[in-house]
Amino acid sequence: METKTQSSGIESPVLDIIQNRRSRRAFSSKLIELENIKSLFEAARWAPSSLNDQPWMYLYATRQDQPGLWKKLWDVLNPGNQIWADHAPLLVLSMSRKHFTTNGYVNGASKYDLGGANAFLTLQGTAMGLNIHQMGGFDRVRAIDSFNIPEEYEPGVMLAIGYPGDPDALPEHLKLREAAPRQRRRQDDFVMNKPF
Repeated sequence: METKTQSSGIESPVLDIIQNRRSRRAFSSKLIELENIKSLFEAARWAPSSLNDQPWMYLYATRQDQPGLWKKLWDVLNPGNQIWADHAPLLVLSMSRKHFTTNGYVNGASKYDLGGANAFLTLQGTAMGLNIHQMGGFDRVRAIDSFNIPEEYEPGVMLAIGYPGDPDALPEHLKLREAAPRQRRRQDDFVMNKPF
């Protein structure tokens, strides 16, 4: 099945929060209130998970309160992400637990469940006027070493979080990406009601 078509328009009605969510790279210097940080993780807490095992774990640091830990999180990012994430007041490393706590079996859904928790966190942040940019571009081996992550946990994605800033403050190549329209594959490319 070939999937080349893209669409920047909404094909069917969705919630405004979904339609308006963007992964921006420009962050304001405005600090995130602790209560808002707690709300992000509370949203993640209520995500569905296999056997209700809730296999997610988060390590976070704010630039103003834990500059050393924030810098360690920033250090494991790929250089391309460091350029713009340098202005995010909150950095988060998400992780998933590999085995169920109830029976010790391998949890084949743990990464999926972490993704769901990250999506809940992202939508909560969007509703609060925050920008959440999820990043797969980081050194997982270095993260495991830097933060003494136990063997039982696997890094998922990192998140740069803050209030939206001025795109003009970004380098030119990122400024263009920030202003570009959102592109999405059309539903016909990934939804089917018959076998391949």
